Amino acid sequence: MTSHVSRRDFIVTAGAAAAGLSLAAALPERLAAARGSMRIGIIGSGAMGGATGLQWARAGHEILFSSRNPQELTELVGAAGSRARAGYPQEAAEFGQVVLIAVPYGALPQVGRDYAALMAGKIVIDCGNPRADRDGPMADDAIARGTGVASAEYLPGVRLVRAFNCMSAQQMEREAHRPDPKIGVPIAADDAEAVRVTAELVVDSGFDPVIVGPLSRAREFDRGTPVYVRGLTAAQLREALRLD
Repeated sequence: MTSHVSRRDFIVTAGAAAAGLSLAAALPERLAAARGSMRIGIIGSGAMGGATGLQWARAGHEILFSSRNPQELTELVGAAGSRARAGYPQEAAEFGQVVLIAVPYGALPQVGRDYAALMAGKIVIDCGNPRADRDGPMADDAIARGTGVASAEYLPGVRLVRAFNCMSAQQMEREAHRPDPKIGVPIAADDAEAVRVTAELVVDSGFDPVIVGPLSRAREFDRGTPVYVRGLTAAQLREALRLD
């Protein structure tokens, strides 16, 4: 256990240094798992939200999967076990200490209008990817400015993190907790505590966190970049993103 936590501390510390965060902020007294189970609300429980939530439930976190039709999530909740339940998106926004938003990117503005006030001050992980063929002109704008910058405008008042957007649901299901070297998950955020908590949740989901920097750098692992859904290890990601 000690060596595993040390590896996590090294990843968080090295990544935060590369991101320009202070080393003092990068050395938490405890990482998220050491603080015990967290309440995680998931807005959008389709392929990616469902697969990620399952991994977190297996790690011991309390999960509220949500949908406009929560009665359709019975099978997913059953697979997640006794620490999971289903509800509406408003319930997930209220329930979670951390909220994962896993909706088509075109729905993000409406999610912000409906639930940003309920998520104010909370760590919110956005894993959506804009696609013009599905989401319309707002996708082109988000890609041009970078999704970290765009998403922050749609979700005012939250402690926003871009993470888990650079992998597919199939990779989440198939590659979680594989032997080292694990697939790396890039993280971008402007809040040091949000970085720490998200890095621990990446570990809990069976992957290696790679801290890239502030939200403005999230564009470096957006859809269409050379690292997107490549299944790169943490070391390969750090090299590709010039973090070393």
